[in-house]
Amino acid sequence: MSLTLRTDVTATDTDGGMVLLDQRGGRYWQLNPAGATVLRLLLDGRSPQEVAERLARDSSVAAERALSDVRTLVDALSEARLVVAS
Repeated sequence: MSLTLRTDVTATDTDGGMVLLDQRGGRYWQLNPAGATVLRLLLDGRSPQEVAERLARDSSVAAERALSDVRTLVDALSEARLVVAS
C-alpha cells in the first residue's frame, strides 16, 4: 500500500506532532507525536506492517496492537479525504 496526501492537504510539523490543513474546507486535523510519526513513515513509502513493527520495537505496544492502530489512523485519514491509499 502506498499513501500520499491529497493535493489540497498541507502537513506542518509542530512541537506536539503534526497539523494537517484541508484547504477545501479550511479544517485542521491535529496528530499527536505517535500519529505524526506513523503518517511520516507511511508517506515515506513504508508499509503499515513496517510502521507497526517499528512502533512495537520503539515502545511497549504489542505488534498486533500497533498494526491495528496504524490501520485505524489510515482509515480515519482516508475517510476524512486527507490521504489517498493505493
